[in-house]
Amino acid sequence: MSEFFHMGGYAGYVWSSYGLALVVMIALLVSSWISWRRNENTLKALQVARTRRKDKRATQRPGKEAA
Repeated sequence: MSEFFHMGGYAGYVWSSYGLALVVMIALLVSSWISWRRNENTLKALQVARTRRKDKRATQRPGKEAA
């Protein structure tokens, strides 16, 4: 088992490359999650603004639907 972890003398290169790949994948995951949350909040704000704009148009022109 120790020979497996030693990797025939190349353990430093192999394990550091695995570690770097893991760090990059975690960074991508965190970045994607933050971007998703930001976009979700922006979408909610835009939907609220659109609803308010439609309500304002409806009160200004009774009998006509807002587009």
